Amino acid sequence: MSSDQDVETSHILDCFRDRLKRIIVVEPLLDLLHFLEPDRKDRIRAKLRVEGDISAAATLIDEIIKTHNYKGWSRELVTALETVGCTNAVNYVLNSPPDPTEEAENDSCVRLIDLMQLSLINMKTGDVCAHCFSQGLLTQEDHENITKATENHGNIKGARVLLKRLVKNEAGWFSKFLQALEDTEHHELVRELRGEPCNEDESMSVETHEFKTAEEGEQMCLAAEKEADSVNSSLLSEDLNSSVDSSVLGVSAENEDIDMYNGKEEEKEDLTEDDDPSASKREIVLRDYQMEVARPALEEKNIIICLPTGSGKTRVAVYITKEHLERKKQMGRPGKVVVLVNKVPLVEQHYKAEFGRFLKHQYSVERVSGASQLKISLPQIIEQNDIIICTAQILENSFAKAKNGDEDGIKLSQFTLMVIDECHHTKKGDVYNHIMIRYLKQKHKNQLLKKQEKSPVPIPQILGLTASPGVGGAMSQQMAEQHILQICANLDAFTIKTKTFEEEEAKTPYKRIARAEERKQDPFGDVIKKIMDEIHTHAGLLPLCEPGTQNYEQWAVQKEQNAAKEENQKVRVCAEHLRHYNEALHQSNTIRMSDAFHFLDKYHNEELKTKSSPDDEGTITITDTERFLFTLFKDKKAKLQELMGKPEYENNNLAQLKTIILKEFSTREVARGIIFTRTRLSAIALCQWIQENPKFDEVGVSASYLIGGGDQSVVKPMTAAEQKDVLQRFRKGEINLLIATTVAEEGLDIAECNVVIRYCLVTNEVAMIQARGRGRAEDSSYTLVAEAGSGVAERESVNEYREKMMSKAITKVCKMNRADYEKKIREFQIQAIMEEKVKIKKKQQKGMMKESPSKISLSCRQCSVFVCSGENIEIIEKMHHVNVTEQFSKLFTVRENTSLQERLLDYETNGVIACKNCGQQWGSMMLYKSIECPCLHIKNFVVTYGSKKKTFSKWSELPISFTAFDYTQHADLLVEDSEEDMDFD
Repeated sequence: MSSDQDVETSHILDCFRDRLKRIIVVEPLLDLLHFLEPDRKDRIRAKLRVEGDISAAATLIDEIIKTHNYKGWSRELVTALETVGCTNAVNYVLNSPPDPTEEAENDSCVRLIDLMQLSLINMKTGDVCAHCFSQGLLTQEDHENITKATENHGNIKGARVLLKRLVKNEAGWFSKFLQALEDTEHHELVRELRGEPCNEDESMSVETHEFKTAEEGEQMCLAAEKEADSVNSSLLSEDLNSSVDSSVLGVSAENEDIDMYNGKEEEKEDLTEDDDPSASKREIVLRDYQMEVARPALEEKNIIICLPTGSGKTRVAVYITKEHLERKKQMGRPGKVVVLVNKVPLVEQHYKAEFGRFLKHQYSVERVSGASQLKISLPQIIEQNDIIICTAQILENSFAKAKNGDEDGIKLSQFTLMVIDECHHTKKGDVYNHIMIRYLKQKHKNQLLKKQEKSPVPIPQILGLTASPGVGGAMSQQMAEQHILQICANLDAFTIKTKTFEEEEAKTPYKRIARAEERKQDPFGDVIKKIMDEIHTHAGLLPLCEPGTQNYEQWAVQKEQNAAKEENQKVRVCAEHLRHYNEALHQSNTIRMSDAFHFLDKYHNEELKTKSSPDDEGTITITDTERFLFTLFKDKKAKLQELMGKPEYENNNLAQLKTIILKEFSTREVARGIIFTRTRLSAIALCQWIQENPKFDEVGVSASYLIGGGDQSVVKPMTAAEQKDVLQRFRKGEINLLIATTVAEEGLDIAECNVVIRYCLVTNEVAMIQARGRGRAEDSSYTLVAEAGSGVAERESVNEYREKMMSKAITKVCKMNRADYEKKIREFQIQAIMEEKVKIKKKQQKGMMKESPSKISLSCRQCSVFVCSGENIEIIEKMHHVNVTEQFSKLFTVRENTSLQERLLDYETNGVIACKNCGQQWGSMMLYKSIECPCLHIKNFVVTYGSKKKTFSKWSELPISFTAFDYTQHADLLVEDSEEDMDFD
C-alpha cells in the first residue's frame, strides 16, 4: 500500500471509529503492530486492564490516527487484523462494510446475545468453544484463552469470554453459533435464541431444526430480539411470517400445537443423513431380498436378520415396526415398540436417519440415553410415545426398579415389539442377555399358566439385527453351529434370516495384506529396553517375557497389584513405570518414535506434578525409588530425542501405510477411507502424522480421528457431540479419511467408503466383517497392514476361516428340521434360566454374607498411608462411594482435571482428589445436590479385610454393605455451620 493508502486508511478509521472499537480484539493485535512504539502499546494495555476492550480499542485507533507512522503501516494493520481473526474489522478498514440491512441484522444478533447473557453463561463452555473453533468462529489463541479462563475461573467466566469474542465476527456468525449449541445438546438455548415457544409440552421434544441459510438465521435473530423487547405480539407474528418460513420454526404460522398423529406439521427435513428420495415421501420401499428376510417378522414371529453392513437391516426394522403398529391399530390394541442399541451415539443416529425420519409424521418417536437429560421419567416417556429408542442399560435399569417395587420401573409386558440392534452381543454377561433372560423366564411362566388355564402375561415380539453373529471362538464346524443356535435361543428366534440371492449380494471389497519388513535396527527401542532393564535390576524383578508385548503388560499389571497388597512401594511404582515404557515400545513399533517419546515425557511430567502441592497444603513425599525413576528418564531423555529425529529408524509399518494411502488417493477419482487402529493414542498420532505430511495434502487427503467416549484411557475421550461433528464433516466430504478405533467398526452410520485399512490390528471374525463392511462403495479395497513375523496376518487368516464356518453354520441351522431346531432352542433356554437362578441364589447368599463396613479399612495404593475405615464410607444412588467426614478432608488435596467432566441429573464431577502424602489419585470431587462429596475409586486403594490385604477394580467385588448417604442429615449440618458462621460475623 502507498502513503496515499495510509492517509485513506487513517480517514476510514476515523469514520468507522464507533464500529471498529466494538469489533477489534486488542490484546493479540498489539503483538503484531510493529509500527507502534513499546510505550504507546503499554498505554493501550493499561487501558485494556483498567477499562476493558472497547476503551482500549478506541485508544488504539486514536494512537494510529493522531501519531505519525512509517510508510505502509496500513498494510501491516490489515494483515494483523486478518491474523487475529478480526475479519469483520478488515471489511471496514478496507472500506467494504456490509450493506445497511445486513449490518442491522448483525447488530440485532449482538443485542440478542447481550439480552440472553444470563441464560447463555450456563452453557457447557468447553464443548461449545470446541465447536465454534472448528467452524472458524474462533482463532487458536481465542480457543486457548477461553479454555484458560474456564479452567482458572470456572465455566461462567469462560462463557463470558466466548460470547464477548463471538460477537466480533462478521455477519453470518449467529447461525454457526446456533449450530454449535445444537450439536452440544443445548436445545433449550437454541429455542430461546430462535424465538420458538418453550412451553412444558414442547420442551420435551429434542428434535432439531436447522436454518436453511445464514440469512434466515439472522432474520430470526431480529424477530427474537423483538420478542425480548416485548414488542406487540401481532407485530412479532407478522415479522416471523414475513422473514422466516414457519416450517423452519417448527410451528405453524398460526402457532398451532403440533399433532404428530394427524400430521399437521409440515417439516423441512435435513436429508444429509440419507439422500433416499423415498424418505421425503414418507414411504418405505424394500428390495426383494429385504422383503424376503422381513416376511416371518411380518407374521409376528421372532427372528434374527443377518445382513451385511450397508444392506439395509435398519430400514427393514423400520418397515417391520410400521407394519406392526398399523396392525395393532387395526386390531384396536395399543402397540408399543422399543428399539435397543448398545452405544449412545446410535440412539440419535437411529432417530434421525431411520425411525424418526420415516415414522414420526405418523407415530410419536422419542429417544433416551445416558446423554439425555429429559425432564420426565422413563415410564412417562414410554406411556406418551409409540416408539422409544434407547440404550439397553437404561431399559435394564428400569426393569430392575420395577422388580424392586420402584414406581419409576417399567415392565416387559408394556412393549409389543422389541428391536435389538447388533444382537450378536446377546450372550452371557451382556446387558442384552440380561433383558432376554427376563423375557425367557416370563415365556416359561406363561407356558405353565396356559397349562393351568390362566391368562399369560403379554411379552413382546423380538427382532434381532446383526451383520455377523460370529462363531464365538469355535474351533470346529459343530461348535460354530452350537454358537449360532445359542444366539437364536437367547433371542428366542423362530429362525435366522440372511441374504441368499446372488444378484443382491453386498459389494465385497478387494482384499490384500500389505506386509512391512521387520525393523533391522531399532536404537530408540533399545534405549527404552535398557531403561527397563535398569528398573528390573533396581526392583529385583525378572520378567519371563519380551518387553513390548501383551504378555509383558499382563506381567507388569500382576506385579503392581501384588506389590500394592504387600505394601512394597518400591516394586509397585517400578511396575507402574514399566507398564508405560512397555506401551511406548508398542507405540514406536506402530506409530512414530516422537509419539512414543511424547507419551513418556507427558507421563513423567504429570507424575512430577503430583509430587508438588499448593503452599498451604504441605509437602508431598518423593521416595528414593521415585527419584531414581525420574532421574533415569531425565538422563536418557536427550538420547531418545536425538534418535526420534532420525527417520531411517522409524518402523516400516508407517512407510507401508503411507504408500497405500498415496496410491489409493492418487489413483481414484474420489477417495473416501477409514483406517482402523488399536488405541486412541495411535488414532490421534496417525492423524497428526498425516496432517503434518505435505505429501498427503498433495493428493487431497483431509484427515480426522474418531475415538470412543468412555473415560477409561489416558487420552481424553470424545464427546457424543464431537463424534457427531466429525461424522457429519465426513459425510459432507470436508474430511475424506477417518482414523478410528473400534468405535467406528460397529453400528455407527458412516458414509460409504472405498478404502478400508486395518493398521496392525486383528481381533475376531465379527470385527473383521464389521470393518470390511465399511467399504460399501463400488471398487472398494480392504487392506491389512502388518509387520512380517508379527502374527497379525496369520490371525487374519484364522478370522477368514471362521467367517466361512459362520456362513456354513447359519445355512445348516436354517435347514434344520423344525422339531430338532425347537428342541435345541428349548434346551439352551432352560439351561440359561437355570444358570440365572443359580446365579441369583449365589448372589442372595453373598448378599446375606455381606459384613459390616467396620470390617474393612482403606489405605493409599501408593504410599500405604491409612485413609479411612469402611464405617466412614456412604453410598449415593447405590453407585457412588463417598466419604464426607472432616477427618478425611484433611488427608487429600483437590486438583482440576479437565478431561473429567460429567454432568448428570443430580450431580456433577469436575476435579480429582489426591493423597496429600504422595499425590496418588484417590477419586473425584462430586457435587451432589449442592453438597461437595469426595467420591472414592476403589482401584486406587488397598483394602485391609481382616488380616488380609486385597486390591479391587470395582466396589461390587467387595462383600460389604455400606450405609446409604443421608442427604437430609448432611444438608442440615451444612445449614447449621453456615448459620454459626453468620452469627460469628
